[in-house]
Amino acid sequence: MAEKVLLVDDEKDFLELMAERMRARDLEVTTTDSATEALKLAEKGGFDAIVMDLMMPEMDGLEALKRLKEKNPDLQIILLTGYATVEKGIQAMKLGAMDFMEKPADLKLLAEKIKKAKARKMILVEKHNEERIKKILTSKSW
Repeated sequence: MAEKVLLVDDEKDFLELMAERMRARDLEVTTTDSATEALKLAEKGGFDAIVMDLMMPEMDGLEALKRLKEKNPDLQIILLTGYATVEKGIQAMKLGAMDFMEKPADLKLLAEKIKKAKARKMILVEKHNEERIKKILTSKSW
């Protein structure tokens, strides 16, 4: 099954081109040019990874990352930027980003990171399911 990705970038030309290139690599891509819309889409769930631009006008990627992680700490988020700094990278990782990449992103490398994001997500889902099963079993008096 194809990895499901939410791609967020305010540069529409870049967004369309990246989405097209990602789909050519058999990724299932949903796009938005708005961080606010990304928050709404992420709430619905189902994404293996969120690939998001760092510099956006209405809300920067760090603020969106913070809000996304507050709602769902298990989200796998990769930030992209054309203006990478060590400080921003460190801040992104502290806020819970899975990775931080410079634009233009190497699509092969990005696709590998998305596959890793899906694997991490599957591990987390399995862990949560095991915890729920344990809780159910310990709450029953058999």
